[in-house]
Amino acid sequence: MSTSKQVLYAVVAVVLVIALGFFVWQSVSLKGQLQAAQKTIGQQQVNQKVLVFSKLFVTNVLQGGQTVSFDQRLQLENAVRDINDPQIYAAWQKFTNAKDQKEIQTDFYGLFSLLLDKLGS
Repeated sequence: MSTSKQVLYAVVAVVLVIALGFFVWQSVSLKGQLQAAQKTIGQQQVNQKVLVFSKLFVTNVLQGGQTVSFDQRLQLENAVRDINDPQIYAAWQKFTNAKDQKEIQTDFYGLFSLLLDKLGS
């Protein structure tokens, strides 16, 4: 084999190794960007669900001025379950199982503070 062919093969091999390295680096970089984007989208979806529940809560419980109907309670229950957050669900359960007015107020503030915290994170 001639020297020029060996040099050509060596150059081609070096170019291929460099190209492979570049594509591996790009792949790793894009994977990191994809994971960051998926995390952001997931948080935005949770924020949207928290907002939906919060609006229902304000409309049906705070501004309702009367007893919450079965349909409204079911809608609230479904919205809080849709958030799929154990802390929020536990705070909701605590609020709905409150016995007296003082406990209701305390649990309301706890639930609403938690909702606001979830939106802020």
